[in-house]
Amino acid sequence: MFENLLYTVESGICRITLNRPHVYNALSPGLISDITAAVTAAGADDTVRVIVLTGAGDKAFCSGADLKEGFANAQLSGGGMALGESLRNGYHPMIVAMRNVPKPIIGRVNGVAAGAGFSLALACDVLVCSNEAYFSQIFVNIGLMPDAGSTFFLPRLIGPQKAFELCSTGRRVYGPEAAALGLVNRSVAADELDAAVAELVAYYAAAPTLAIGAMKKVLNQSLYSDLAHQLEQEADNQDTLGRSNDVAEGIGSFLMKKAAKFQGR
Repeated sequence: MFENLLYTVESGICRITLNRPHVYNALSPGLISDITAAVTAAGADDTVRVIVLTGAGDKAFCSGADLKEGFANAQLSGGGMALGESLRNGYHPMIVAMRNVPKPIIGRVNGVAAGAGFSLALACDVLVCSNEAYFSQIFVNIGLMPDAGSTFFLPRLIGPQKAFELCSTGRRVYGPEAAALGLVNRSVAADELDAAVAELVAYYAAAPTLAIGAMKKVLNQSLYSDLAHQLEQEADNQDTLGRSNDVAEGIGSFLMKKAAKFQGR
């Protein structure tokens, strides 16, 4: 179905695996396009309750832009490279698709997440990494600034001063420090990574999908909204959710003192 990634759907779980391990799952134009299309397909699939995003192999989640392939396609301008169009046409739609998809995305960070790969991880809703995995805003090493959403997500997660430190030094942040900073939700031993992800997947696959999607949308809006707008968004979305089968199931099960069986509709 996709040339540069593996895509499966089973039991409500969509797994998207970046499949370029020979280049540490670096982001080529083709892989960027595939990620955008895969996330969009998962969002349109009513059977999908949760998305898992990871990288093939045991060394890399995503090492960032494929400098050989991606930069070769960048437009030359005045002896340099006009990279803005590459971002607008490729990276931006990918990140927007991830943030807009009404399903939770669990990032399984199994190795290096550098440059735009760091940005890709930050666009997930929940992040679990191995203690040996590391994150690096490596852009500075080639004279560039962070892109693909890092300058938006990073200061909101860890504050502007720490974000500036990581962006301006490009230093490696390994799993335990990433968890302490609030970059990731959990950091675990490498041999415990799959179990930790499976625990989260099981929860979200059985959760009220419509409510989770509404939470994601309204929390996204809160990043650039005011209180009055947020209160109205809460009211509008609760009104919609209140008519769903999941709410009827949830309230009925609560009153009957039994576990709810949500269907995501």
